[in-house]
Amino acid sequence: MNDHLKHIIIAQFEAALSMLNDCLQGCPPEHWDTPIAKYPFWQVAYHTLCFVDCYLAPDNAAWKPDPTFHPAGRAELDEEYPSRRFTQPELLEYLAICREKLGDALAAETRTSLEGPSGFSHLPFSRAELHLYNIRHVQHHTGQLGAFLRRAGVDTMWVKTGSR
Repeated sequence: MNDHLKHIIIAQFEAALSMLNDCLQGCPPEHWDTPIAKYPFWQVAYHTLCFVDCYLAPDNAAWKPDPTFHPAGRAELDEEYPSRRFTQPELLEYLAICREKLGDALAAETRTSLEGPSGFSHLPFSRAELHLYNIRHVQHHTGQLGAFLRRAGVDTMWVKTGSR
């Protein structure tokens, strides 16, 4: 069951990240700074990737901010606004790094770790549920970005599964 569950989580996480990638690639330059509700397109995508990255770590203490994508360290997650603006190529690169981390993180999971705590005190559920929570977070923001792009005349795709 453990391998089957890990395969399902990876496949659906990959699908969610593929849809986010499609939104990032499809965003015309003139819309990169357009607000999606309160925040610019790029910031919604950046926020999403920061939490994908963080929640793939075994726990809060294990997450190490990458200076390339987190110039202000942990403050990039804790503050309302990032320390700087990120470009489309930068966020596409960050998404690729998150995809690699996904494979590594899920490969390291065991039945015991998946049934154990999330590793994040503000998320009082199991590690398995954390992965589902992370996927839902990606889909929530990808839905915002996709809806905006469709209103701007840019087609977006639906991905059923992303298992490589």
